Amino acid sequence: MTAQELLEHLNLLDENERIEAKSATEIGKSLLETVCAFANEPGLGGGWLLLGVAREEVALFPGYEVQGLEQPDQLSANLASQATSMFNRPLRLDIRTESIHGKAVIVVFVPEAAAQDKPLYFKAQGLPRGAFRRIGSTDQRCTEDDLIALYQNRQQESFDAGLVPDATQEDFSPDAMADYRQSRRNANPDAEELGWTDQELLQALGGIRQNEHGQWQPTVAGLLLFGKPVALRRSFPMTRVDYIRVPGREWVPDPERRFDSIEIRDPLFRLIRRVQAAILDDLPKAFGLAEGELQRQDTPVVPQRVIREAVVNALMHRSYRSHAPVQIIRYSNRLEIRNPGFSLKSPEHLGEPGSLPRNPKIAAALYDTRFAETKGSGVRVMREMCEQAGLAPPLFESDRGQEQFVVRLFFHHFLGPDDLAWLGRFKDLQLTEAEARALVVAREVGAMDNAAWRGINKVDTLAASQGLKKLRDAGLFQQNGRGSATWYQPTSKMLGDDQGLSSNPEALSSNPEALSSNPKTLPSNLDAASEAVRRSLLNELPGELAAQVGSIGQRHPPEEVRELVVSLCRQRSYRAEELASLLIRNVETVRQNYLRPLLRADRLSMTRPDVPNDPEQAYRAVEEE
Repeated sequence: MTAQELLEHLNLLDENERIEAKSATEIGKSLLETVCAFANEPGLGGGWLLLGVAREEVALFPGYEVQGLEQPDQLSANLASQATSMFNRPLRLDIRTESIHGKAVIVVFVPEAAAQDKPLYFKAQGLPRGAFRRIGSTDQRCTEDDLIALYQNRQQESFDAGLVPDATQEDFSPDAMADYRQSRRNANPDAEELGWTDQELLQALGGIRQNEHGQWQPTVAGLLLFGKPVALRRSFPMTRVDYIRVPGREWVPDPERRFDSIEIRDPLFRLIRRVQAAILDDLPKAFGLAEGELQRQDTPVVPQRVIREAVVNALMHRSYRSHAPVQIIRYSNRLEIRNPGFSLKSPEHLGEPGSLPRNPKIAAALYDTRFAETKGSGVRVMREMCEQAGLAPPLFESDRGQEQFVVRLFFHHFLGPDDLAWLGRFKDLQLTEAEARALVVAREVGAMDNAAWRGINKVDTLAASQGLKKLRDAGLFQQNGRGSATWYQPTSKMLGDDQGLSSNPEALSSNPEALSSNPKTLPSNLDAASEAVRRSLLNELPGELAAQVGSIGQRHPPEEVRELVVSLCRQRSYRAEELASLLIRNVETVRQNYLRPLLRADRLSMTRPDVPNDPEQAYRAVEEE
């Protein structure tokens, strides 16, 4: 791309996965980290740098302005020299100088390194600290799992191929071996390995390897696929699945409440079946009577194939290094499947062909038995199946900071009569079908970002960005964050908190209790610090009050929310920002809709009435006489 094209993309989309702007008065560490990340990221195809351009931080809607470079030739030579000398392998960049508005800028294309040359890293720092990946618009230092993914094409051993120190072949379950053979026979009755002995089969699958003494010993994959329950408990005590049923729509850390939960531990093939059965038995059911049939048929509201894909992906791609279980949490309006280990595939490319399996031995066994779909298609299948069932699309969140991947499956039927009635409130905006879908999903999950828009509407990044900005400019979304970390929060105008939108409350969905206000349903690019603050505030509250706050919805009547604010301020004095965090609302909405009316009614008082605009101003409940 030319410098002008890159600038146009930046002003429309901000910095993204393949484009970054730098003022670049000199070649600093940040610029070289971006070069390293572009070269390492699998499947990215490289990335573009535009040097001599700066972000306008003071603008209402930030854009990029050309500052220019005084000595572009010297800067180009310096960058080319450092790219060939700073890393473990020389990296050749495409560098050229161009002019925008009469000012010199530098366009740099960083090619993706060949598979055999990855990971690229700073020689002075070594591995893993010196290697970076491109995740969204950020340069992330590589973790051990990242390095394994980059090394896979170079035949480095994966974790699931490693030996289990205290295991022997006596730890294998004959029933689990028979289970595999039957599954393989169902997938391919003519598979040649069906005639092999168990020993030969285990060797072929990577379930056993010779140790330093020449003895055959179980690997991590072998024990997880075929181990006896007692061996699994001994060697992998936290490698289990916890199925947890939570009343309501919100996880509330209340020691007085006991959630229904079961722990499931078994070899993987049986574990998948047991977990799937536990979920399906507990899901809401839809029923129908086919033409000519005398008996009705009950089917789960979420298609069985979607459940299977989600469960298999969680167990196939989880990090078995992590001493944590897979958690499946069943709320009243959704199912959350949380597995340890972030996605090795960039979130920008989830659903596209190609896979980066963390556990290739386990993945191969699941592919052979048709438990897993063709490589890289699982996310796409889940999206298509939910669409065919008329459900809200599944949401996927990869959190590198918390080493976690989350799938959220909603029970909400998509664009039904209630949704259409609610969307009728915005008929003056002449919404497109894509915009209508985005509004319904944002109402359900509490947020929207570019990736979610692309997933539900099957459009590219540019179209998604244009749609998001249109709804922002219409006052229905509030923009937060920047770059690929930009996300949009529904405003009170969209959710109906302001009374000017509609005088008819029946115009809203007839089932507001089915909607989610859980901050954990926000995209992974939501500020993790804000979520931590809210959890900390919730933990301070008594159990009953915490439950009320946790279940508050975005569309609760203002009078009920004000009563809750008074109850909170009886516990201690709260700042407006703390109340906004607890209630998952904009700070200004809290001030205008709740605090000011309560102050006028003498139900709240300021802790610093002589300085109303003090940043530390807090509010306490007025004691009733």
